[in-house]
Amino acid sequence: MIFDCHTHLFLPGQVGGAWGAAAKRAWNMEVIATPEQHEACVRGFDGAIVLAFDAPATGCLVPNEDVARYVATAPGKLFGFASVDPNRPDAPRLLEEAVKEHKLCGLKIAPIYQNFYPNDPKHYALYAKANELKLPIMWHQGTSFVPEGYLDASRPVELDPIARTFPDLKMIIAHMGHPWIDECISVVRKNTNVYMDLSALGSRPWQFYNALVSAIEYGVAHKILFGSDFPFFTTQQTIDSLRSAGRFAVGTPLPPIEDDVIESIIHRNTPELLGLV
Repeated sequence: MIFDCHTHLFLPGQVGGAWGAAAKRAWNMEVIATPEQHEACVRGFDGAIVLAFDAPATGCLVPNEDVARYVATAPGKLFGFASVDPNRPDAPRLLEEAVKEHKLCGLKIAPIYQNFYPNDPKHYALYAKANELKLPIMWHQGTSFVPEGYLDASRPVELDPIARTFPDLKMIIAHMGHPWIDECISVVRKNTNVYMDLSALGSRPWQFYNALVSAIEYGVAHKILFGSDFPFFTTQQTIDSLRSAGRFAVGTPLPPIEDDVIESIIHRNTPELLGLV
């Protein structure tokens, strides 16, 4: 199995405001990911999670309905995660609606794009609803290129009280919480149902190598999920960067990254781990 746990759909006009302007500065690109482009990215692989995005604070709005419509074209291969801005007063109801009406099977939230503090008690009703519905939550905990985002809300350790409150709630920390990777690993190690994905790290090879070594040394490489962050990177690019991540150690005293560790990440059965199937 090769399953990409972190991909996006961005139709024309859905990324604007601060998010769109910052993406142009950081990536020199218009952020577009059509269904046709997404299908081409995951063609030949076993499946992917496709993420909605409800982030009015920074100008990124990918409706749950659009993701639901697309993933319905490949049931059993594509899995849609809803996005609900936790600042919305009816956030728990909107999440339940996304599940019951649109058949979405997870929740994507991102403090640095939605401008909220994860451990604020007023947001716990949303987490409780996800827990009730047995939905995994994917968190963007880590840095971003959007100046208006709440960087201080984005540290992985912010999720530890939530994991303790809802020990059965499956959560994924995207991008291994970069640049707070060891902090992310600490949260993942102590909480049974918290995982991390390595999406977007391949573009920083030295950081990527050290992240993998640290995960191995802490004994949590089995909790790394494979993801690309399409359209910023493709599934195949991420496979290639992962298989070359250990090159820094060749012919040196640096810790090696064994091939079986790399292949176990690439072939991880993420749908089963997250209860999607």
